[in-house]
Amino acid sequence: MPYVTVGKENSGNIELYYEDHGGGDTVVLIHGYPLSGASWEKQTAALLDAGFRVITYDRRGFGQSSKPTTGYNYDTFAEDLRKLVTQLELRDFALVGFSMGGGEVARYLGRYGSKGVSKAVFIASVPPFLLKTPDNPKGLDSSVFDGIQKAIAADRYAFFTEFFKNFYNTDLLLGKRVSEQVVQSSWSVAAGASATASLACVPTWHEDFRKDLSRIDVPTLVIHGDADRIVPFPASGQLTAKLVRGARLVWVKDGPHCIIWTHSDEVNAALLDFLKH
Repeated sequence: MPYVTVGKENSGNIELYYEDHGGGDTVVLIHGYPLSGASWEKQTAALLDAGFRVITYDRRGFGQSSKPTTGYNYDTFAEDLRKLVTQLELRDFALVGFSMGGGEVARYLGRYGSKGVSKAVFIASVPPFLLKTPDNPKGLDSSVFDGIQKAIAADRYAFFTEFFKNFYNTDLLLGKRVSEQVVQSSWSVAAGASATASLACVPTWHEDFRKDLSRIDVPTLVIHGDADRIVPFPASGQLTAKLVRGARLVWVKDGPHCIIWTHSDEVNAALLDFLKH
């Protein structure tokens, strides 16, 4: 299995697991919380069929990557991505982030610039800024994030059970656009994540990416479900599309947070159209 070493904690290396398939133009897919690169399976299949080279990787603390107790902040996540890009000697690649993964896309471009990056895609992503402040009235109250952290600290397994109900809007879509088995599989992946990472990532969800977005100078696509209960569309995707110059916005009617699964046909159509042109 391929790994890239991104750091060290005491006597052990910190390694990211990645997969690299196909040929053609390169697309890097960055997963959401609390899943892994495998969560992109519907997009990976569509992209490979369309002739793209597809790279997925597991964020530190998740999936098959190392599970250190340090580095759970977006500067480090972006640096990890940079090391992956450098080791694989990527050129002219598109960055696609889902949920938390959109933070890596924003911070990478904000910190390292767009050299080598052809396009950027934000799918149900956390930018620009999810915390409610005087200059960000559409954000979420800090008590929301505090409550999530308390629930994870108390019993992260029980938290994940409730979390995935809103991740997929199971009260409306179970048995229609998502199966019980898919939800259970997501729970199992989440349960295998680092306990430290599961908790430490929560404060990163309300990182302020507004300056990062202002520096993006590559073609950008924003895709978001208008029924997203995890990352509300008005506070995120809608604003991101306004802050990135020339960004294209596609909103998915009745789409929950995990539109990459429940509305994969719509997401894939928009993604492929954007990447091909």
